[in-house]
Amino acid sequence: IFMSKNLKNVLKKGKKEPILDYSQVYQAALVLRALNHKLRWQILEIIEENERLVVTDIYTKLRIEQSVASTHLKILRRAGVVATERNGKFIYYRVDTERINHISRLVEELTENTGNW
Repeated sequence: IFMSKNLKNVLKKGKKEPILDYSQVYQAALVLRALNHKLRWQILEIIEENERLVVTDIYTKLRIEQSVASTHLKILRRAGVVATERNGKFIYYRVDTERINHISRLVEELTENTGNW
């Protein structure tokens, strides 16, 4: 990640090691971009309500095309927001609450000191 020397000094705040883990920030950004979509929120809500669902149930409940549901599930899966579990020929999706909680804590850490800049 490209950063100016001044920004690196601010992030270090006089310490030898940066106060931010850039890989965690990058991962948080992936998750936040994945969550920044109304349909993906609806998909997460439906999965959460039912604990786990197959793609057929998701697109049927939301009244969308299968390809649209699959595309959005792929984005959520890559961001680690949903996990999959294969049972025979079916792939079940579930919300990865541990991952969401981890990213939520990271976002809180990043935003709690924004007034100090």
